[in-house]
Amino acid sequence: MLKVFADRGGTFTDIVAVTNNQAIVERLSRHRERFLIVPLPKREWIIVYKLLSENPEQYQDAAIQGIRDIIGLASDQSIPSAAIEVVKMGTTVATNALLERKGDRVALLITKGFKDALRIGYQNRPDIFARQIVLPTMLYEQVIEVEERYDAEGQELTPVNIAQVKQDLERLYSMGIRSCAIVFMHSDRYPHHEQQVQQLAQAVGFTQISVSHEVSPLMKLVSRGDTTVVDAYLTPILRRYVNQVASQLPGVKLMFMKSDGGLVAAQKFQGKDSILSGPAGGIVGAVQTSKRAGFDLVITFDMGGTSTDVAHFQGEYERQLDSEIAGARMRVPVLAINTIAAGGGSILFFDGSSYRVGPESAGSNPGPACYRRGGSLAVTDANVMLGKIHPQYFPAVFGVAGNLPLDQEIVVEKFRQLAQEIATATGNYRTPEQVAAGFIAIAVENMANAIKKISLQRGYDVSRYVLCCFGGAGAQVACLIADTLGMKQIFLHPYAGVLSAYGMGLADVRAIREKGVEQPLTAALIPQLQQLMQSLLIQARTELSEGDIGNNQVVQKVNLKYQGTNSILTIDFDTDVAIMQAKFESEHKSRYGFVQLEKPLIVESVSVELIQKMDTPEESLIIRDRALDEYPQSVEIVKMFAGDIWHDTPVYRREDLQPEDIINGPAIIVEKISTIIVEPNWIAQLTERNHLILQVKN
Repeated sequence: MLKVFADRGGTFTDIVAVTNNQAIVERLSRHRERFLIVPLPKREWIIVYKLLSENPEQYQDAAIQGIRDIIGLASDQSIPSAAIEVVKMGTTVATNALLERKGDRVALLITKGFKDALRIGYQNRPDIFARQIVLPTMLYEQVIEVEERYDAEGQELTPVNIAQVKQDLERLYSMGIRSCAIVFMHSDRYPHHEQQVQQLAQAVGFTQISVSHEVSPLMKLVSRGDTTVVDAYLTPILRRYVNQVASQLPGVKLMFMKSDGGLVAAQKFQGKDSILSGPAGGIVGAVQTSKRAGFDLVITFDMGGTSTDVAHFQGEYERQLDSEIAGARMRVPVLAINTIAAGGGSILFFDGSSYRVGPESAGSNPGPACYRRGGSLAVTDANVMLGKIHPQYFPAVFGVAGNLPLDQEIVVEKFRQLAQEIATATGNYRTPEQVAAGFIAIAVENMANAIKKISLQRGYDVSRYVLCCFGGAGAQVACLIADTLGMKQIFLHPYAGVLSAYGMGLADVRAIREKGVEQPLTAALIPQLQQLMQSLLIQARTELSEGDIGNNQVVQKVNLKYQGTNSILTIDFDTDVAIMQAKFESEHKSRYGFVQLEKPLIVESVSVELIQKMDTPEESLIIRDRALDEYPQSVEIVKMFAGDIWHDTPVYRREDLQPEDIINGPAIIVEKISTIIVEPNWIAQLTERNHLILQVKN
């Protein structure tokens, strides 16, 4: 049986498969350059495979093709469902559709008088001095104002004008629109009018109907409305993608990763839950592998080609209720991930007076200058210039025929030109390698600032945390970032290059339900909150299609804020009001530096999370068969620039290292899916789980 975990990214699709089929392993072992195979306990193996996400000449879907390649099927052979136990996926299909504004045509039905509410939004002015304000494009194409109204207490002021709404819906349908978002005032508490219009839309024939009291049953018309529109805009695209994958895997259990870090059955995967599907897999992978390695306080650091994602973990996943993703306001629980435009492909340029890194990216085409496609200098090129990336240890997939190594000469030449240009403009001469190191320092500072935003600025002492590094480029700058932040330890998992896919296999099934409350926190409110949470738990159980309900874990949270303020903090629910109050004040003091004892606390909303534990792959243990006083042999000695001087630096292959081996920096450790730089003031040690732990020298 095969278990498949896949992350469909923007450039590459990563696949991690677990199998006990020796025939598959023996066949793939003949192609070691394409497949990484690792033995596990109980006669199982892990297979790691990467392929391009888009390759229309070769295949329709990368994840399906990956499964075919692993099983060994021709393109015209159907996949035998008996051979696959489960497929767990993360996908950027919805994220890309939102970024590129390529979702389905959507109509918005909103309470009369609020036609422009979502366009006006909160009147934020991101660029306060801009004389010409460019409004974001709206996701909906048509707006229908519906004659209806409840007041805040639930009194029906205006009943729904059924005949008019039916006529308007038929007009939209005749225009070819099949998706609608229904958003009425106060419907998060009083949904009857939305339900009436939903039934009318079903009768007319709309195939996607998103209603705000189901999508985001919380206060705030604008963000609730935006979330509902996003759901209506993306769910049809997602549904088509899910159906396309499912049609190739008949009878196979198919699950998808949601933005909140939980898995859900394919047929229940919705647009509103899909925006951070891929990055969420990375956070789960980083947290779960760090816990297995014995770390409880974790900063996750995922550096790819275009962007870097960072997150904070202190015992439980951190989520945020309000977020803005690709210009759309969302009010659903998503993992708290801070993303910045800094990656291996971030372009380097000199603006006449200062060095700049990004936010523009060279992408994969043309890519950095060393990719042999005429690209601009990028962060990856700076590492080539500094001797931290060597062409002989990088896949030879460049040039017209896709069989040449990285071009080191063009990098040296371009940095020489840039150093001369800087000297001419400023009168300040720096060697090409000093210029490259300067650009790296700026990129590191940008990424360290992203980590400060989620840690130091919220009152956490990062020196007590481990930096869990993953993504293709993360390990090249990990030591520099840890130095900048005063962090003492770095954790590198053997599957760090495909940790988002591996995270799909380590995730649990999670169902979260939330509901607005907006009442003062008093002892009298507790029974009401308990009753509300019980009804949310019943709703959450409908999402869990199978498994023993008795074994599931239930997490109850309350979102609290001071009266008259808008900043909510999420606290564990307790029947004792004083305990919740104390937790809120402690968190508020840590986050903002003060408390307001004279202000009463308001329960903004409550949430219930139902967690169904899944079987997760075990990790292999490796045994030392060398004497303790016998050191690993380096492959060669190369030149590496660090600390403003060139060092003679040994290069080690990760597969040659054994438990308890200690590597003193400066050193380079190469593996199939990434390059690890051990800076001069660091040491690296391998554990019996094949984890690399980097530590600052005492």
